[in-house]
Amino acid sequence: MGRGLAEASPAARAVFEEVDEALGEHLSRLMWNGPEDELTLTRNAQPAIMAVSIAALRVLEAEGGIRLADKAAFVAGHSLGEYTALAAAGSLGLAATARLLRLRGEAMQAAVPFGEGAMAALLGMGFEAVQAVAEEAAQGQVCAAANDNAPGQVVVSGHVDAVARAMALARTRGARHSVLLPVSAPFHCALMQPAADAMAIALESAALRAPFVPLVANVTAAPVNDPADIRRLLVDQVTGTVRWRESVLAMAALGVTGFVELGGKVLGPMVRRITPDATMQSAGDMAGVEALAKDL
Repeated sequence: MGRGLAEASPAARAVFEEVDEALGEHLSRLMWNGPEDELTLTRNAQPAIMAVSIAALRVLEAEGGIRLADKAAFVAGHSLGEYTALAAAGSLGLAATARLLRLRGEAMQAAVPFGEGAMAALLGMGFEAVQAVAEEAAQGQVCAAANDNAPGQVVVSGHVDAVARAMALARTRGARHSVLLPVSAPFHCALMQPAADAMAIALESAALRAPFVPLVANVTAAPVNDPADIRRLLVDQVTGTVRWRESVLAMAALGVTGFVELGGKVLGPMVRRITPDATMQSAGDMAGVEALAKDL
């Protein structure tokens, strides 16, 4: 996880070293050597995923001669990736981003006792249909459409029994498949309110500047660049729906014809389904970054 970038590029190594220093521990050692079950804990996974994405960006800048400010019209990120996007666009410093994501991961994990919440992907249904299923399945508990990822790929989140009811109900409403997700907490629903409260306090004192290109925010699917608005939206995001499908459509409507994913190959397939006419490139290792630098 990012090791190849670190071994090949001083710019990438500097990112991992700064994140390690900010957290006061060798997160990079955990990323490269495991154990995997410790790495996938939310408190570790969130800053680790961010670090790989920023490392890829720094290599693109340092060795590819590419400046994000010159090439990008917008930045966006899915859930924790919104913090990565802000770091990429100069709104948050790298160390501050790592510390905020460590806090976010801990607060989200602590918000709901283990085993009381769940998330499930309902495949083959539109967002509005999934919203209706979630509302019907709640029955006095929490069940909400948490992630609108792509056409026919919507995730519900909430109490474990309510999510199970949503999965069963979806099968009667035309869902092609429903998959319980291997997550440690029910993210992006009202059960995360304690985590939202913790992030409100942390973000209030965070040094947050206007990004040099606008952020397309998860909860509004619209561009934003005012730091006060960004703070508020980052808090809302903890309990709110990740409107990724609408965010990509909004960027396309504003003239974007090409998308680049830095750090992995998760969002690329979603973007291709949302905007099949747009170009999509993903770069998470040295070969991918080098190919991207040539194309840009």
